Amino acid sequence: MKYLIRKIMFLLLTIWAALTINFILPRLMPGNPAEVMVAKFRGKITPQAMNALKIAFGIDVHQNIFVQYFRYIQNTMKGNFGISITYFPMPVKSMLAQSIPWTLGLVGTSTIIAFTLGTLLGIKSAWKRNNFLADMSVPIGLFLKSIPYFWLALLFLYLFSFKLSWFPLAGGSSGKFIGFKEVLDILYHSILPAFTIVVAASGGWILTMRNNMISVLSEDYITFAAAKGLKEKEIMYKYGARNAILPNMTGFAMALGFIIGGSLLTEMVFSYPGVGYILYQAVESLDYPLMQAIFLFISLAVLVANFLADVTYVLLDPRVRSGGKE
Repeated sequence: MKYLIRKIMFLLLTIWAALTINFILPRLMPGNPAEVMVAKFRGKITPQAMNALKIAFGIDVHQNIFVQYFRYIQNTMKGNFGISITYFPMPVKSMLAQSIPWTLGLVGTSTIIAFTLGTLLGIKSAWKRNNFLADMSVPIGLFLKSIPYFWLALLFLYLFSFKLSWFPLAGGSSGKFIGFKEVLDILYHSILPAFTIVVAASGGWILTMRNNMISVLSEDYITFAAAKGLKEKEIMYKYGARNAILPNMTGFAMALGFIIGGSLLTEMVFSYPGVGYILYQAVESLDYPLMQAIFLFISLAVLVANFLADVTYVLLDPRVRSGGKE
């Protein structure tokens, strides 16, 4: 219990730090969102409209910085992240509400599949090492891990969409259907980008799980379990994989946390309407409010995912509960 209380306190502290840094960084950048809007209108804007834009974007240079800070915290708690410059006059929270489900559906599902597939293949290849097929997982894993996401995405897009016409070239849906057909259309559009993420990400999980598993299999308790006459599957999963997967949990938590940010390059290549794609557009348009909100959500997602990984550690390894005294 003390372990979890410490982790909760640390989580709250880091969330406050993330909120504070997210408030400070945009104010250190030259200019402000209102000036970007003025540039878009080529200076044809009245001083009254300029002041209204500063208030709308939460940038009031004449207001005390501490008042701005507490107002920022208050607005964040209410879900008010300001107005998007790229999609003006649409609120940032509306853009996030539209894009986050797309990213969670695509990148979230792909990350979980890649982790599960890579972990299972890593366990099997370590257990069956010195077998040709099992040993081939090492060069295959290294090859997949070294392939850039965007290069693989472009390759698959050219081969399966442009040449073979099996999948659409871009977008998250065609917008031609409603109801169940719309769901099938969305799934159809997501197959190729999801396949790209799974293929590119699974190589790293195969290698790390194989290495962890090989280290664990040399421990005395594995030999003792075999001497007791336990079944092979029980030794492999209950004694070997359960301990070998612990170091992977932190990496998996980080991967889950970055789901909110989306797979930026993959979403850009496929023009998929997720968070990564609108982040790219926000950077191009100097959309500070939208960038600030996305960075905040990514930070919070990583912190929460790491907290969940710590909780998982407690469930998988009882020694964590007592600080390693058992």
